[in-house]
Amino acid sequence: MTMYPHITVLQPQPFDIVDQHVQVAGVGTGFEATIGVRVRDGGAHELARTHVNTGGTGVWGNFQIAVPLPDVPATADGFVEVFDAGGDGPVGVVVVPVVFGEHLVPGYYGFAVRTVVRGDTLSGIAQEAYGDASLYLRIFNANRNQLADPNRIFPGQDLRVPMGNRI
Repeated sequence: MTMYPHITVLQPQPFDIVDQHVQVAGVGTGFEATIGVRVRDGGAHELARTHVNTGGTGVWGNFQIAVPLPDVPATADGFVEVFDAGGDGPVGVVVVPVVFGEHLVPGYYGFAVRTVVRGDTLSGIAQEAYGDASLYLRIFNANRNQLADPNRIFPGQDLRVPMGNRI
C-alpha cells in the first residue's frame, strides 16, 4: 500500500469557473505513464477527452494540459475527471466539479468578487454588473457551491460575478 494517491488534481479546484480551454494540472502516476482527462457537462455528456503523459508506471510526475471544449457547454455545471488511462480502462477516477464560464457569460474572461451588504439582492447585483437585473442567474450559477436559493444571500458573503466580452 502506498502513502500517495495515484492522482492528485491541483487545478481546477472544486467549483472553479473554467473557460473554453480547461486547464488541468496535478501529480500522478498511471499505467504506461498515461493520465486520462475527460470533461463532462452537468448531464454527464462527454464534452472532451484526452490524455497526458506523466512520470511513468510507478513514478509520480507532474502533469498539465489545456483541454479545449468544442462548443459552449449546455449546462453551467460540469465535471473534470482525471484517471489512470492505461490498461483495461479508467482506474482511480478523480472527479472535480466545475462551472463553465462561457455558459454563464458569452466571452467569459474572469470574475469580479462582490461582498454582499445588507439590502443586496442577486438581481440588484446583476443590474450593477450587467445593466440587466434579469441576468441574476449568472451570479447564482457561478456561486452554486455556496448558494442554494437565489433569493437568499447574506451580508459578508463573497460572490463571484462572471465577466465577459459581450455582456
